[in-house]
Order: sequence, then C-alpha cells, then structure tokens
Amino acid sequence: MKKFIIIAILVLIFIGTFVFLWGKSQPEVIEYEEVHPSIGTVSKSTIVTGKIEPRNEVNVKPQISGIITEILKEPGHKVAKGDVIAKITVIPDMGQLSSAESRVRLAEINLKQVETDFKRDENLYKQQLISANEYEKSAQQLKQAREEKSAAEDALQVVKEGFSKTNASASSTLIRSTISGVILDIPVKVGNSVINSNSFNDGTTIATIANMNDLIFRGNIDETEVGQIVEGMPMKITIGALQDSQFDAVLEYISPKATESNGANQFEIKAAMRVKDDSKIRSGYSANAEIVLAKVENVVVVPESVLEFEGDSTFVLIPDGTTTDGTKNYTRKSVSTGLSDGVNIEVKSGIDTTATVRGSQIIKEE
Repeated sequence: MKKFIIIAILVLIFIGTFVFLWGKSQPEVIEYEEVHPSIGTVSKSTIVTGKIEPRNEVNVKPQISGIITEILKEPGHKVAKGDVIAKITVIPDMGQLSSAESRVRLAEINLKQVETDFKRDENLYKQQLISANEYEKSAQQLKQAREEKSAAEDALQVVKEGFSKTNASASSTLIRSTISGVILDIPVKVGNSVINSNSFNDGTTIATIANMNDLIFRGNIDETEVGQIVEGMPMKITIGALQDSQFDAVLEYISPKATESNGANQFEIKAAMRVKDDSKIRSGYSANAEIVLAKVENVVVVPESVLEFEGDSTFVLIPDGTTTDGTKNYTRKSVSTGLSDGVNIEVKSGIDTTATVRGSQIIKEE
C-alpha cells in the first residue's frame, strides 16, 4: 500500500511538470489596448519661472540731515500718503547755519535803517513836505523789511530745527510717506544718522513703500519661444508659497534685447497681474507663468503614444481580424497630424472618432 502511494505521487509530479513545461513552451499571446479617437482641445504651452514684485517701489528719504529719534511704522504696515513714518533730530550744516545767521543779522540791520527812514518820512508827510506817493513807498519798504526779517528767522529755524513757526505742520523732521501702500522695508534704526539727497549722494533711505495691488510677474523666456509670444497674451501665474494659488495676468512687456544665462539667450518679460485687495502676496515670491503658445479646439485627438513614425510619414494601427492563435492582426493607416501637447496630438485626416486604433501593450501580472 505504501509503495502504491509513492508511485502515485511520482506520477502526479511528472504530469504536473509536463503540463507546466508545455505551457511555458507555448507562444505568448500579446494583447494591446484599443483606443478610440475623441473630439477635444490640444494646446501647447510653456512655463516661465520668475518672481512677483510691485510695479513701482518708492524710497522715502529725508529732506534734511539728522539722527533718527523715533520710528512709528514697521515693515508690513499699510500707510496712506502723508502718514508719518519716522522722526529725526536735525544736525545743522555749518555752512548753511552760518549763512542763515548772517541773513538774519543783515535783515535786522536793514530793518532798523528802514524804520528810521520811515519815521522821518512820516513826520515830513504830516508837515506836508513830501507827497503821499513818497510816504506810501516808504511804508511799503518798511513792510518788505519786516517780511524779510521774518523770512530770515524762519530760514534759520529750519536750518537749526527742521521746521519753522509759520509752517510747523510741514516739518522736515517728520518723515512722511509719499504714496499710499505697504511698507516693504525700513533699513534704518533709532540712533542712525541720515542725510538728505544732494549732488554727491543719493541720500539715506528711511523706508521702501509699494502699492501691493499693482503687481507684475517678471521672468525670462528662451529665445526659441520668444518669437511665439506677443504683448497682450493671457497668462496663468502659479505661486507655490500660496498653496499653488493661480492668478490671471496679461503679458505687457517683452525685452528687445537678450541676456545670456547658462549659455542660453533669455529675454525678460513682464506681465500685469490681477489681484484682489485682500490677497496675501508678498514681494519677491517665486512663481511660474504658463503661456499658451498655440491652441486648437474641437479637433480629433488621440494619445501621441499610439502613433508610429517612418521617415516623414505617420501611421496608426487599425485592427484587421484575428489569427488562428488568437492574436489580432493590425493594418497600418497613414494619418496627418497637427498640434501636440506632448501627451495628446491632433489628427487632421486619416481617421475619425468612429475608428479603433491599437494602443499600448497590456502587461499581464504573473
């Protein structure tokens, strides 16, 4: 009995091995996916990398030299035109101070002389020894001398303290915003010395301000694609820092001159962005701009992977019956193609949406 069981097991092993080897020796039937052309849209686009920045950044600088005594705003604060950003204490220029003091002294001397002349002319006029016209001229000279003295004193106070008594609201010691916007940077600190702009120096920047509702995208496009874009083309701006938020933009500038970058010629482009007042965009964000270079709609579309190329000709494979071993036959069909987006391609002629074409090979799991 035991011998019979052993023989039976050996026979089963032999039969199983034979069947396995026979199955392996049979030719494998290769199967393919079948694709039906569809009506769709194909667009060719390019991606331009760049950054977001305000159209205009304004540097606020002092009107006089001095020392920062107080800073009232911080970067990120919104300000209106005329808002005070900082205060400074004046450091008088010795040349200007000397000139202003000299002007005051001369104005005082002149005023004393004019007052003396006026008193004499007034007495003569009362005695009717001079005409009314001469008396009025003398009175006018007195007014002018007094006005000159007042102006000289105001100028001296401006040099010494940065403001005058007659116009204290326009004090040069108060650094005011020149536009409405958002403060991007305040590069100075309390105690820093600052100077005004002059012929030899650009002056110290107290703050940089920009209108963050008027933003542009700035980037560079390769010379192989710059010929396909024109001003006014729509763009889609993607900002990764804002969880891939998208914004509409319009191309408004293409540089007429190339710059070399990593051995390739690049052309600078700028696009005006459309943003909401409550957007959280910050100056300097990295961004990508998608520009549609070409687009066709309502055309016959197939995956580009179903095409075969031979020379200048393009073909698809059309099912044409089945062989005795179950393998499908395919016939080559010449087609004319158009625009491709790298995945799908436009078919201009050769097949329509009723056709069936061979696609990729079906990979069977072991």
